[in-house]
Amino acid sequence: MTTAEPGAEAASGGAAPAVKLSLLTLTAMVVGSMVGAGVFSLPRRFAQETGVAGALIAWAVAGTGMLMLAFVFQTLAVRRPDLDAGVYAYAKAGFGEYLGFFSAFGYWASACVGNVTYWVLIMSTIGAVAPSLGDGDTALAIVLSSVGLWGFFLLIRRGVKEAAAINRIVTVAKIVPILVFVLLAVFCFEPAVFADNFGGADYAGSLFDQVRGTMLATVFVFLGVEGASVYSRHARRREDVGRATVLGFLSVFAVFASVTIVSYGILPMSEIAELRQPSMAGVLEAAVGTWGKVFVSVGLIVSVLGAYLAWTLMAAEVLFVAAKDDDMPRFLGRATKDDVPAPALLMTTALSQVVLVVTAFSDDAFNFALDLTSALSLIPFLLAAAFALKIALRPRENAVTGTSTRRELVVAAVATLYTAFLLFAAGLKFVLVSLILYAPATLLFAKARREQGRRLFSPREAVVCAVSVAGAVVGVVALAAGWIEL
Repeated sequence: MTTAEPGAEAASGGAAPAVKLSLLTLTAMVVGSMVGAGVFSLPRRFAQETGVAGALIAWAVAGTGMLMLAFVFQTLAVRRPDLDAGVYAYAKAGFGEYLGFFSAFGYWASACVGNVTYWVLIMSTIGAVAPSLGDGDTALAIVLSSVGLWGFFLLIRRGVKEAAAINRIVTVAKIVPILVFVLLAVFCFEPAVFADNFGGADYAGSLFDQVRGTMLATVFVFLGVEGASVYSRHARRREDVGRATVLGFLSVFAVFASVTIVSYGILPMSEIAELRQPSMAGVLEAAVGTWGKVFVSVGLIVSVLGAYLAWTLMAAEVLFVAAKDDDMPRFLGRATKDDVPAPALLMTTALSQVVLVVTAFSDDAFNFALDLTSALSLIPFLLAAAFALKIALRPRENAVTGTSTRRELVVAAVATLYTAFLLFAAGLKFVLVSLILYAPATLLFAKARREQGRRLFSPREAVVCAVSVAGAVVGVVALAAGWIEL
């Protein structure tokens, strides 16, 4: 899970063993964390918003934007090899400790909320044959999901070696059913149905609105592109971090886009939009029969459990490194003799448990958790892209190695604009709900500062805190008044 710095002692008093990751393992972490619940929900999510034309544009925009973001992480790994834990470290180096803390917390919280979508989707999948589980939001489903949450907590607590080995196996196992789905869908493809779906159904709005409506879904499925950078300090070779990021992204982008587009050639858009999740199972059932639904459902469970493992590892890693840098309370920086940051892992599982219970009050538990996960990740991504832009503009002041190029400037600028657009596409609802989570987290920052005997806020940090608290208050009022709904 984590590797203590040379000479650092684990909680038990012994030195934590070094765990170095190869290019293949880092790439598997990227693919493993990206290919999870999202890909199995893509047909319905896209069909609820757009037709073929809008989907093609959305994937072009998302693919370009996320590729630029992948290049950003590649560049930052080279320009700032002194920074570990990726997203969090870049925000702190570029914009100060408080925004660095916000980035760490936001990334961690998005991972915790994202983990909830995995259990909701598993229960919804089983709910097709066990009605008592419903769409993954019934009391029984929440109880069983909770058992899964804490079962994985005990597994991961055994140590990083066991968890990493399981992740490599699961990454291979879950790619197979997705590729089989694409091949079977192509074989059963009906051009007439595809043509009817091209412009979108009657309920779809303008082409711009259609594309905007899919943006959070694309963010969710691409979460994990930064996975290698989170583990940058564990890499055998620093350059492997950037390579793993780009290789992982390109691999899954082709798969995600294919899953979405071929589905439009199987069923009318309106029918895809009404499928229960995982909608990929419903599409394949329409194409080849019941066995197709069973095949995808089994593949989903394997895929989701693997993604859950990868995301839990990354979430705890971010808390651990932030605590080591004195930006989180010290207790989160403790590790066991097996190299596991147990307090960070416990806090990660606990937040996932809380969000899991909250989903019971949502009209659509899966989509709510999915969109909130995406919204929470946007601020950390925006800060990382902005830091890369800052380095490209003033390399001597902000970089450790090399000099910036025009390519790096263009990449950083496009990535910054793309993530800013995603905040707009998310809409006010999810920005406010995100701030409701962000603002109370300042208590953790205050505890860390108190432990160091430092002043709580600088003037600039006080302004950022005031803005976040004001947004949280507005969000709470909006929820209470019914102006926004979960």
